[in-house]
Amino acid sequence: CCLTVGKEKFHKSQHWGFCNNVGMLVSEDKPGIGGELLLGQKTKPKYSAFPKGMGSDAPSWVAFDKQVLSFDAYLEDEVPDKSQGNYRIRRYKIYFYLEDDTIQVNEPELKNSGMPQGTSIRRQRISLPPPDEDQFYTVHHFNINIDIIFYGRTFKIYDCDTFTKNFLKKIGVKLNPPGQCPEDPYMKIRRETLDCMKPLRPYESFDTLKQFLEYDRKVLRFFCLWDDSATLFGDRRELILHYFLSDDTIEVKEVMPHNSGRDAMSLFLQRRKLPKYGPPGVCQPGQVTDRTVLNIYGGLKENRVDGYLLDKYKLGKLDQEFYKDSDLFIGATINVWGRKVLLCDCDEFTKTYYKTKYGIENFTSIPCKAPPLPKIERKFPPYTGFGSEEDSLRSCIGLVPTPHQRDFKKFMEKDSYGNISNTLRFFAKLITHKCADVDRMFVISYFLSDDTISVFEPIERNSGITGGKFLKRIRVKKPGQEVFKSELSEYIKAEELYIGATVNVNGYLFLLLNADEYTLNYMETNSDMFPMSSIELILQKLKEEESKSREIKQVFTAADCKHTKMVDYNTFRDIIMSLTVGKLIDHELITLARHYRVPKDPCPDMSVLMAQAHEQLKKNTFENFESLISTCVYQDREKKKVLPSKDIRRLCKSFRLPLSDDLLGSILSGFEDSEKQINYESFFCALNWRINPMPELEATLYTKERCEDEWLGMPSPIPVKYINYMRLLKDVFGLEEE
Repeated sequence: CCLTVGKEKFHKSQHWGFCNNVGMLVSEDKPGIGGELLLGQKTKPKYSAFPKGMGSDAPSWVAFDKQVLSFDAYLEDEVPDKSQGNYRIRRYKIYFYLEDDTIQVNEPELKNSGMPQGTSIRRQRISLPPPDEDQFYTVHHFNINIDIIFYGRTFKIYDCDTFTKNFLKKIGVKLNPPGQCPEDPYMKIRRETLDCMKPLRPYESFDTLKQFLEYDRKVLRFFCLWDDSATLFGDRRELILHYFLSDDTIEVKEVMPHNSGRDAMSLFLQRRKLPKYGPPGVCQPGQVTDRTVLNIYGGLKENRVDGYLLDKYKLGKLDQEFYKDSDLFIGATINVWGRKVLLCDCDEFTKTYYKTKYGIENFTSIPCKAPPLPKIERKFPPYTGFGSEEDSLRSCIGLVPTPHQRDFKKFMEKDSYGNISNTLRFFAKLITHKCADVDRMFVISYFLSDDTISVFEPIERNSGITGGKFLKRIRVKKPGQEVFKSELSEYIKAEELYIGATVNVNGYLFLLLNADEYTLNYMETNSDMFPMSSIELILQKLKEEESKSREIKQVFTAADCKHTKMVDYNTFRDIIMSLTVGKLIDHELITLARHYRVPKDPCPDMSVLMAQAHEQLKKNTFENFESLISTCVYQDREKKKVLPSKDIRRLCKSFRLPLSDDLLGSILSGFEDSEKQINYESFFCALNWRINPMPELEATLYTKERCEDEWLGMPSPIPVKYINYMRLLKDVFGLEEE
């Protein structure tokens, strides 16, 4: 172990290096204790534990840490006195650890092998077989298709992993071709026995878990048709077929049309596997099964053992073919328990599935709808005269008469709410030859919510006529219809009402002379329903008179003496009516005038505003102007005699000045300066109707229209005051101002 030579005393480990736990010369001289070279120590040739190209000259345990060579091996283990065989084939894993040349042998556990398995040889260095038992196994002793002896047991190495092959090639080992491991005769006999027999409970496994996990909740859907019209009382019935990919089962549902007369069933066919050649007939219990079980009779012995055995040949088994996904496609006819069902169409998921799996591209659907039956015209008896026509018709439709259902959606959309009345009002006169009724004027209201009409006569004093309600709100029939007929009567529609039209209301003829502002705006907004209010159609009619464009311009220019590019309504009406020669009716003329009217001045004159304010102050006898001025003086801290406009408005509200918000705001804006300040003294002095009285407002005199025979001299407001004729000529004829 050690040498006793004075100072030269040293251990072997101080002078020898270790490579794979084997003592060998170190790569360089190492000093002894005290830093001096030991006696007899010389420079030795360097040795390396690394194969070429595997790294530097570092210690081997650093280079090969956690690197293991793995070999597959087997050995023949003799088994005497056994009927199954004389030997057993046992498989092993041999692990060679490069860091310290240790070896470990493991036997993988095999179920029901009957032998202890696991670690056969623990990790250790293993010596070579005699006569070299003083040496240990190294990496150069291993290869493929060789026999290797560990402690007297011969292991046959027949293969290794990829890392081991690459490592052996790098260190220069020429690898033999890999071999095969023979099959264990006992395990072969046992496997054949297990395939045919299970004690007490025979079982043959069918692996359906993979299919279930892959296709669970994935269903193919086909739209089908079962044509049963050839049988008595049969017809065409639409079905929906569901094919469940998880277990190859089929479910069929029936599409029930309304009023089909059949009971609504949840399923036409319950979910199950569908045989191709059904119905196959009645089978005995246990005849249709996936496996055949045989009873094993143990004989008459005292210790007999009864058992069960699976019939591997499956004698007497009844084979049935079931529909698979490959049998289903558009145009195929399948047998659903004796019913021929045609597949007509499928959904998008089904198309994608067949396109991906089977490469099918053609998915042309087959029409499954039956041709429409000839519609039989239903004839109803004529109107009896009792109640309304709708109520009389409802008594003929069903055994139990039900009331007529109104158009509730139209009623909710067109009913009046807020400032929107949805009521068209026209000013009309009665057409009659009776002298007492010639001067009578009426207001006709048409309600869009239910197409009803009411007629009201304004009360006029000393006329000898009571006035008031002339016709209550009711739907008015068109004239010339038969009373007792099977069809429903036609009623007056909103499209038939326009200025200049003659309306027959229960035998009374009314001429529509004018309409209110809401009616004109509504008809112009819905010009598709009221063509008389369509400005495009009116301009199209005027463009037909393009040959008279110069003449029309000259007439308008002559009427415009002041060259203001506008004329009043009466002049405009006379010119257009004379030049178009009856192509435009009164309603179209009013629509044209409203489109090209000159807008009114939005800012009225200050004198008019002050006159209106004085009129309101006089009616309410408001004279508290001195208090208002005193309050303003008190709030004017800087004595500039001006206050902000918002403060003046607040003071007017606090003193309850009897003026509307719009009128007060208009007057305040007229007194504001650039900084929104108001001289309060001048403002309230101007409002003081006793100190600065304003002339009273004159009543507005509406211009009478020229057609005295229609208006009978009664004042009526004209639609517009002035019309810009230059805009009209430019839009219609493209004439510019010269």
